[in-house]
Amino acid sequence: MQYTIHAITHNKWDNSLSPILTVSDGDVITVETKEASDGQVTPNSTASDLSKLEFNRIHGDVITVETKEASDGQVTPNSTASDLSKLEFNRIHPLTGPIEVKGAEPGDAIEIEFLDFKHKGWGWTGVIPGFGFLADEQFTAPIDLQGPALKIWKVEGNYAEAKFGELNVRIPINPFPGVIGVALPYRGKYSTIPPRENGGNMDIKHLTVGTKLYLPVFVRGALLSIGDTHLAQGDGEVCGTAIEAPLEVTLKLRIIKGMGIQQPLFIAKRVKEIEFNEYIAYPGIDNNLWIASKKAVKGIISILSKYMQPVEAYMLASVAVNLRVSEVVDVPNWIVTAYLPKDIFDREIEIP
Repeated sequence: MQYTIHAITHNKWDNSLSPILTVSDGDVITVETKEASDGQVTPNSTASDLSKLEFNRIHGDVITVETKEASDGQVTPNSTASDLSKLEFNRIHPLTGPIEVKGAEPGDAIEIEFLDFKHKGWGWTGVIPGFGFLADEQFTAPIDLQGPALKIWKVEGNYAEAKFGELNVRIPINPFPGVIGVALPYRGKYSTIPPRENGGNMDIKHLTVGTKLYLPVFVRGALLSIGDTHLAQGDGEVCGTAIEAPLEVTLKLRIIKGMGIQQPLFIAKRVKEIEFNEYIAYPGIDNNLWIASKKAVKGIISILSKYMQPVEAYMLASVAVNLRVSEVVDVPNWIVTAYLPKDIFDREIEIP
């Protein structure tokens, strides 16, 4: 059977929710999702709109699922930064679902194969005050990274395009869901912001076409939900948002009886990486991996701030910079390196 599901959404993990659809082992579905703001950010939004987000809306056969972006439609292509100040946060993270998989029982696993993603031509990246890896971080020099700040991306072919300061930026798109998960084994309503044993807000950019994701089943029917879809993201998603975008997602679902896993795992035939010609790489060195990561991100922001506002550099790092753990054995210090591809810019970037 083939199904198309429009964005019927919720934004809490709650195993008492009634399923919006029941499917069988081996079915393929297409799901319409929203971006992370549940439509509060639009292509016309401004940075000030991020300060108005309702956070209780965030993380909003063949199954085609229409997902929403993180704002639940509060951010549009016409939004500005000032619109972020108006976001209703009770709408953030709208998830399409839950979808019952007939025959799935606790102790089984659900295999989710990602078949296709269709975008709507735009996306957004924003800094929401008080949210993000460097929120309230103290710098040696006064650098404002608190926001609100907003960047609207336009999709041209296989690239998302936007202007950062004096630079034109083109980033290859690689769509994936920021949030995908099943119902938790315990009762109650739980935030979708932290990732959990059920999957959830994993923000793993390799959950894209060709990948097979395995999620443990904790309740009868699994109760799968998906949303917070992205066009592209760096490993780390450091400012708190990727290129958030509503997408149509096509999935194939299978039940793996008695697999017995207790957390997610996935298989990719090929870990899809965009190969660039040249990178600027900044190692962060510290005896704490968290602090080492912050040093690496700050280093990239400092380099980019010659060409754009620091808060723009922060947003760009979130969607284009990959954090890599370089070593964890050379005690007492460890290294996390931030890799910035130079190919995304329309001119040469120089380091100090």
